Amino acid sequence: MNRFLSLCFAVSLVVILAGCGNIFVRGALPPATVSSVSGSVSVIQLSALIGQNGTTVQVTFVTFLQDGASSTIGFCGDQRNQFPMQQTVRADFNPGQPCSSLITILII
Repeated sequence: MNRFLSLCFAVSLVVILAGCGNIFVRGALPPATVSSVSGSVSVIQLSALIGQNGTTVQVTFVTFLQDGASSTIGFCGDQRNQFPMQQTVRADFNPGQPCSSLITILII
């Protein structure tokens, strides 16, 4: 009950102050989701894709092998020197379109 009254008070205060014209209410978006992939680097391929605004974007496609399964991730830019062939690595990245933004690489 106490939480409900506090929430009602806060909402009322924001509505009243916003009516004055000089108060702005802003929110924040949650941070981008960080994903990870691990495995032995088996294939690296640099390609060019068309981005959302029609510009050409370089994308490095990396195929990881782990426990008999493979996964391929497209990283923005020329990242070929970040991924040593036949080495086991862990890559943290922000998924995106048309490519994912590389955050960190750890050679295991």
